[in-house]
Amino acid sequence: MQNDVADLLNALHDGSMTLDEVARRFRDRSWPRRQRALPASYSELATADMRDPDSYVPGSYDDVAAAYHGGRLTDEQYTILVTAITESKNAEDKHLDQ
Repeated sequence: MQNDVADLLNALHDGSMTLDEVARRFRDRSWPRRQRALPASYSELATADMRDPDSYVPGSYDDVAAAYHGGRLTDEQYTILVTAITESKNAEDKHLDQ
């Protein structure tokens, strides 16, 4: 299974793509979203709090976070890429609201 986000991050890391190019590609793609029901009671909230974290989703923000925490992205690169992801999701939400 191909992971285009990991491929883009690798290209940024090895210098075959610029940060601007990767950020543009991040803005142009659709990002997977986790669907969770909001807790309806304190009991459900406590249960949700004790649950294991969500599993890794290939081709998602998880790849960006892993690259950052693994030292493959600088603070500036991480901030720019996360902003691009946010812009992509906001544009998608705006399109869905119309």
